[in-house]
Amino acid sequence: MIDTGDVDVFLGLDVGKSTHHGHGLTPAGKKVFDKPLPNSEPKLRAVFDKLTAKFGTVLVVVDQPASIGALPLTVARDAGCQVAYLPGLAMRRIADLYPGEAKTDAKDAAVIADAARTMPHTLRSLELTDEITAELTVLVGFDQDLAAEATRTSNRIRGLLTQFHPSLERVLGPRLDHCAVTWLLERYGSPAALQKAGRRRLVEMIRPKAPRMAARLIDDVFDALDEQTVVVPGTGTLDVVIPSLARSLGDGTSFPTAAHLASYAGLAPATKQSGTSIHGEHAPRGGNRQLKRAMFLSAFAALHDPTSRGYYDRCRARGKTHTQALLRLARHRISVLFAMLRDGTFYEPRTPRHMGLCS
Repeated sequence: MIDTGDVDVFLGLDVGKSTHHGHGLTPAGKKVFDKPLPNSEPKLRAVFDKLTAKFGTVLVVVDQPASIGALPLTVARDAGCQVAYLPGLAMRRIADLYPGEAKTDAKDAAVIADAARTMPHTLRSLELTDEITAELTVLVGFDQDLAAEATRTSNRIRGLLTQFHPSLERVLGPRLDHCAVTWLLERYGSPAALQKAGRRRLVEMIRPKAPRMAARLIDDVFDALDEQTVVVPGTGTLDVVIPSLARSLGDGTSFPTAAHLASYAGLAPATKQSGTSIHGEHAPRGGNRQLKRAMFLSAFAALHDPTSRGYYDRCRARGKTHTQALLRLARHRISVLFAMLRDGTFYEPRTPRHMGLCS
């Protein structure tokens, strides 16, 4: 429960994309503010400073602490205000207690302010989110966007194959998540291109990516090609569209080893040397910055996991600095990620003794 005993103004904010509505109440319930607020730092800061100077301690309360509510909360903290969060479920239940059925920004802001004033037990504290947590939140959202985009792309490929060659789609569609199939479609996107490449050549080409299914897959492909003798108008466009779509589905399996993936990410530990002096390990400056950052954040978050923490502690015990130990842990997690992509498996936690030494 949040202590509101020293609060002089309860400022409820119904947040919006471009404008928030603010409603301020004193502990006695007197209205001291009721206006729209542009979603910009100068405007928000001016209101917070004015209320603080005139009344004293201001508690800013929102019902959406992330996304569109992030800026007003940050500015409020910087202006010396207290901040809190009214959960959406509590907000809806409390709103039912107020007269009127119309839902407006002004009414919602008033409900938030009055709930903070009269029912402080419904509030949740909002500690200053550290940079690591905030960045991980963004990365998780980005990962979800990528997953949704991959699903849309896969559905687009299946739709095109169904439109122009249903038999071929029945063979390749269910296997689009296999690297051998996406690799095949990147190079031979149409029935004509597959026919021209030939059965024996295709088997030899995809065998390294699918040792056990290469011959069977290509046999199924050519059986499907033989089922359809007519060419649906527009089929020729598949040579352009399908390879482009298939390339966007590529993943870490295109790297031959985990070391190659680590090098691409800039997570292969390097040692600085000048003359006869050898300095500590550091992460190379090159590599994919987004992937490197994601793996560092992943390693930091994994310190709560006993297995990962044990590996980190062993690195520290061998004289590694905090950053060097995180680098080692991030590099190890790259190896795990590579194995998951290579084998098409999910992560399986292991006991600390199976994670290996820090080397």
